[in-house]
Amino acid sequence: MAQKRISTAIRKKQIIDAARKLIVQKGSEHLTIRTIAREVNLSEAAIYRHFKNKREILSFLMSHIMTSMLDEIDRTAANGSPSLETVQAILKNHLSKIEQSRGMSFQIIAEVISFGDGKLNRQVYESINIYIEKLKDLISAGVKGGFIREDIDLDACAMLLFGMIQGMVNIWALGHYSFDLTDKFESLWNVFQEAICKRAGTTSHHAGGASRQGA
Repeated sequence: MAQKRISTAIRKKQIIDAARKLIVQKGSEHLTIRTIAREVNLSEAAIYRHFKNKREILSFLMSHIMTSMLDEIDRTAANGSPSLETVQAILKNHLSKIEQSRGMSFQIIAEVISFGDGKLNRQVYESINIYIEKLKDLISAGVKGGFIREDIDLDACAMLLFGMIQGMVNIWALGHYSFDLTDKFESLWNVFQEAICKRAGTTSHHAGGASRQGA
């Protein structure tokens, strides 16, 4: 019985890996049970023994992608001491993983959205919100640690950080990976850091602004 469960898990991974490959190479519109079966050298009936339909395969794939992305953030965060450098290191490590996979995660998310399935889109929406909450937690820890401004709007800051990462990865992929992703992140991070970093001798952005105006 245990052997059967292991076989099923391995087979499911083979199927979602094939779906991932086909989406990246041809787009979600060319993803069918037939093309997946051909990719893993199985019959269509064998695919249906593991998944009810294409939507379930895409749902399973999305869950796998988002779990990996969130685990990468948690793993790096657990190994670092609270500092702005730790936040930077977490995001750089995350981008390094994205770079190694040629931005596949974000590309697949975009393709799943283009598939136009309401339930899948809801799953993507909820997954992205969890991802943004992870970014928010990093920023919140920085505020508590005293190196990020207390007056920062955490929701807006996390959303901006997510948009920065997603936009950069999209441009990188559309440009056929013509620049180093982590190097580009350094430049963008410097700008972002200037906006959120707590200055020595100030308690908040507004206090700092008032003192400069008084001067």
